[in-house]
Order: sequence, then structure tokens, then C-alpha cells
Amino acid sequence: MNITNFEELLAAARAQPSPQRLLLVFAGAELGADATPEQRAAFAEGHGGELVPLMCVDKAVDEITSFAALVDESRRAGPPWAIVFVTALSGTASAPPDSKAAEAPLQRMVGSIRVGALNGMIPFDTSGEAVTLG
Repeated sequence: MNITNFEELLAAARAQPSPQRLLLVFAGAELGADATPEQRAAFAEGHGGELVPLMCVDKAVDEITSFAALVDESRRAGPPWAIVFVTALSGTASAPPDSKAAEAPLQRMVGSIRVGALNGMIPFDTSGEAVTLG
């Protein structure tokens, strides 16, 4: 399945046979202290930088009504962000995963983002469109 925006991800998660919990890590971009003048110029124009996890949350799929609502909630809860990384955690046929089950996977996501290992996560920009990084 090719997910191109957050609403498609929500629809796909809702269609799964077992209940899903979405794991979200909101990240910003920072310029490293050792950046070259060219990198600094590109960053000033909105390109490049290093991804830095800013906050994370887990939500049952039915807790997210839309990407716009998620953005609004995230803006009230924390700092401005540029990319949100999302993955899903499956429950069993009879029980959805809870926040306790999401703790360790969320921390692994944060660690993976810090080292640039982004496999298994879908990054979305602030408009809810999936982006390709790299």
C-alpha cells in the first residue's frame, strides 16, 4: 500500500482486522554546530539540517478525527515541529494496544530518529502529506 497523506493512513489503520494504536514522534530541524557556510545558507532557506525529536504521543486510531485536529492539538501541547513520524502498533482481535504497550516502541522511534534510522516510519509534513527524506 502506498500512503500519500495522513488521511489515507487513518483509513488504512481503521481497516485493519485488529485495533491499531498510532505512535507519533514530532520532530524539528536544527543546524549542527559544525555546519559549513553552504549548509547554513541552505538551512536559512528552509533546506537541510538535522532532525530532532521534540515530543511523542500514542493515540488510538479513533482518538484522531483528522490531521487538522492532530496539528491543532500538537501546537497547543508543544513546540513548533516540521515533520511527524508515524507508525502503528497492532492489538489483538479482542483488545487494542494501550499506552503502556506503546512506551517502549515510542522510545525506540525517538532513538531511531536521532540516528537517522527511519525505516518503518512514515514522515508527514505539517500539511499531512507524506514526504521522502534523504
